[in-house]
Amino acid sequence: MITIAERINGMFLDVKRAIKEKDASVIHKLAKEQTEAGATYLDINVGTAAADQLDAMRWLVEATQEAVNTPIALDSQKLDVIKAGLEVVKNNVMINSAQGDPETLDTYMQLAKQHNAALLCLTMNKEGIPQNVDTRIEIAATIAAKAMEHDIDMDKIFIDPILFTITVDQKQPAYMLEVFNQIKLISDPPPHITVGLSNLSQGTKEKSLISRTFLTMAVAAGMDTALMDVLDKDLMDAAICAEMILNKQIYSDSFLKAARQ
Repeated sequence: MITIAERINGMFLDVKRAIKEKDASVIHKLAKEQTEAGATYLDINVGTAAADQLDAMRWLVEATQEAVNTPIALDSQKLDVIKAGLEVVKNNVMINSAQGDPETLDTYMQLAKQHNAALLCLTMNKEGIPQNVDTRIEIAATIAAKAMEHDIDMDKIFIDPILFTITVDQKQPAYMLEVFNQIKLISDPPPHITVGLSNLSQGTKEKSLISRTFLTMAVAAGMDTALMDVLDKDLMDAAICAEMILNKQIYSDSFLKAARQ
């Protein structure tokens, strides 16, 4: 499973403080810990931690790259912040994220092509986030079509149907499983399917349990990547176990250790 580690984010108090004080040691520690925990990408999100988000993004990328060589996901809804990160990124990179409007997709697809970057796209448009399955699939199909138009390999496209907090709308997780099943059919090969997993359990008492249970159900429905807390060992074990049960990993008594290596 492709894991996008969520922790280098200015919404967390330690990262916010590190950005303000330019304390690279905090970022080094998080980058190393998440890499050792099995992160495929390290998501970097300035959040609201700095008035100058462009400078903060450059600093976060540089601080992260001082510690590890793990690929980076540049996470912002602001195109200029993404471009600031691309100025200093050295390794493979993901752009996170583009909305599903055709004009916006054209801009982001061109940028991804220019930098040979993976691109995470949200199933939302100018009208907002769809509340139903059909509209999400329509937008997902638009994303896949735009990728083909720009001659971008589908392996570099990640579609996020946008997971709501379960306390806001309890029907949404079940909708998502249906969306995952249908996204698998929109192209051959299909794009990657991802979510911001922590969104589901935000504000709940049993965060880890809710995330863990949904993750295993989602993997069975076709999701193959997630923005998630890779430092939650039980969560990572659940992802590995789900893929083993689906015959995507070879079973042995040490399958958890083998998957991490």
